[in-house]
Amino acid sequence: MFKVGDKVVYPMHGAGIIESIEEREVLGEKSQYYVMHLPVGNMKLFIPLKNVENLGLRQVISPTMVKDVLEVLQTKDTANALAWNRRYRANLEKIKSGNIFEVANVVRSLSQRENEKGLSTGEKKMYENACQILISELVLTEGSEEEAVRQWLSSALI
Repeated sequence: MFKVGDKVVYPMHGAGIIESIEEREVLGEKSQYYVMHLPVGNMKLFIPLKNVENLGLRQVISPTMVKDVLEVLQTKDTANALAWNRRYRANLEKIKSGNIFEVANVVRSLSQRENEKGLSTGEKKMYENACQILISELVLTEGSEEEAVRQWLSSALI
């Protein structure tokens, strides 16, 4: 169970801060929800407490793990030989996992593919989404501004 003020990651959406725990009635059923604010993108999510485990909600990484993320970003990708639809599905599963290293792997892989051959429209959207998820967690981990993390990510991918 998380508490108000915790910095957490919601897979496929990114990192945010739990602002409150509220009871809401939806379709005639009362349930408790985490109210989570995503600073990157300025969104508010309501996450049912009863589904937290299934959704993969987790704490953000510690600042000491950022160097491990950097290592993933700077490793040469070798899995680009897959057909685009298999590559897309594999990358989608990595993003859905909520694991920052898997998301960093997708960002690296798609960045390298973009530089070498270009990306399809679907992969461009996936790349932007994966970058947003990665940036949101690094913003909360490092306590940095979004633009500074974007610049760090750009320089890490070169």
